[in-house]
Amino acid sequence: MNGSTTIARRKRKAARPLSPQALFLQGFFKHPVMVGSIIPSSNKLIRKMLARVDWDNTKVFVEYGPGVGTFCRAILDRLGPDAKYIAIDTNPDFVAYLRHTIVDPRFSAIHGSAADVNAIVADHGADHADFVLSGLPFSTLPAGVGEVIAEATHRVIRPGGAFLVYQFNPNVRNFLTPHFPRIDADMEWWNVPPAQLWWAWKDEAAD
Repeated sequence: MNGSTTIARRKRKAARPLSPQALFLQGFFKHPVMVGSIIPSSNKLIRKMLARVDWDNTKVFVEYGPGVGTFCRAILDRLGPDAKYIAIDTNPDFVAYLRHTIVDPRFSAIHGSAADVNAIVADHGADHADFVLSGLPFSTLPAGVGEVIAEATHRVIRPGGAFLVYQFNPNVRNFLTPHFPRIDADMEWWNVPPAQLWWAWKDEAAD
């Protein structure tokens, strides 16, 4: 084997896109405070987390920290044809991957912060979101960021909608209770690690 052939093979190998699993792992090590787990969520967790969404009345669905799109297909399969799905991530590698792999006119992958969700939703021509999903690790976010995200999320969700949160630390409730009057909780043991699931509902009478 001559030198040029070896170099060409190395270039082809380097050019191959990372698998979703490898990209997720890379994202965890590059941004550990923004990725809640080293392993993507299980199918059981996904089904349970999404089971309480009123899909017939969901026109705008937002996700914080979509990563490599573990929830994306399940959400798109449930959304109506005229709905919008806005996925917000601070990791540009994840955003680029989602834009490349998910081709659906309802879907938008945004490089940005969940704290700016109101502006991002407005940029997409909507004045609210019906449901917001988050796997962000609230307990490891920089000081003050979790509180800002929780407050911004309450503002963007319509009355009757909910903030769906899956976590591995029960302290997330401390971020939710100042804003949401009703919070339902459950566990999904068939996940690595077992996850706590939260549905924080916005009061129907809220502004």
